[in-house]
Amino acid sequence: MTENTQQTVTYWNRIKIAFQYIMPQQYLTQFAGWFAKQKWGAVTHFVIKLFAKKYQIDMQEAEKKEFKDYESFNQFFIRTLAENARPINPEANTICLPADGRISQMGHIDDNLLLQAKGHHFSLETLLANDEELVTAFKDGEFATVYLSPRDYHRVHMACTGKLRKMIYVPGDLFSVNPFLAEHIPNLFARNERVICVFDTEFGPMVQILVGATITASMSTVWAGIINPPRSKEVKTWSYENDEAVQLMKGQEMGAFQLGSTVINLFPKDTIKFADSLEVDTPVRVGEILAYKK
Repeated sequence: MTENTQQTVTYWNRIKIAFQYIMPQQYLTQFAGWFAKQKWGAVTHFVIKLFAKKYQIDMQEAEKKEFKDYESFNQFFIRTLAENARPINPEANTICLPADGRISQMGHIDDNLLLQAKGHHFSLETLLANDEELVTAFKDGEFATVYLSPRDYHRVHMACTGKLRKMIYVPGDLFSVNPFLAEHIPNLFARNERVICVFDTEFGPMVQILVGATITASMSTVWAGIINPPRSKEVKTWSYENDEAVQLMKGQEMGAFQLGSTVINLFPKDTIKFADSLEVDTPVRVGEILAYKK
């Protein structure tokens, strides 16, 4: 790459980063949500076809394989897959990947710091909305971040069997979360809107976090439905105890993104060992092995 070419690339990268700060995130996201819900017949099917072609989406994996079977873009985007398209590893000591995508980062939580990208860390306190109990539970633990690109399957599944204890909605920004911006926007995942789901499992607590992003019109869970919109300006917490307890099995669907984003899993200290086959940028699928229980 010549010096002039390098300078041009750097210039355009700076513009892309700056645009994230000045663009109307909420309005773009609201428009995307409105558009994705429209049922415009042939127009909708044409948009879906263009999107599928651009991102090389394999419709043979889908339960409904024809574009005309989807009345809206949302229906297509959170399409269900054909039976057995994502087999769940059945071994008792395994923890499975919760989403299709790529490993953005994974590894050890250094006291209270998680790696976002080279040169960028963020804290458990900011990620977990200053919930002291959760911060204490996951200090020096392990984490895995999976980035879902537009082409990926956008339903999220359970990494292991668990009983839901708490759900926390955290309002925030709506920066894009692609790998380039993860390298350039500090505290990206801890400043974006997110839904924190806390489960009790056989090896201790586990957190599974759905992180919002630009044009991620909504996030939902199977027990509460659509969490946003509307978008609250305050942190909201739901507790699930006794008769309200929700039990989900390993591999069972737990939530979905209407347009893509990121899933972060947290595990306590000395409870898991990540699969040796995984590293940053590894492509992954629901049901494959994420880690082994220690």
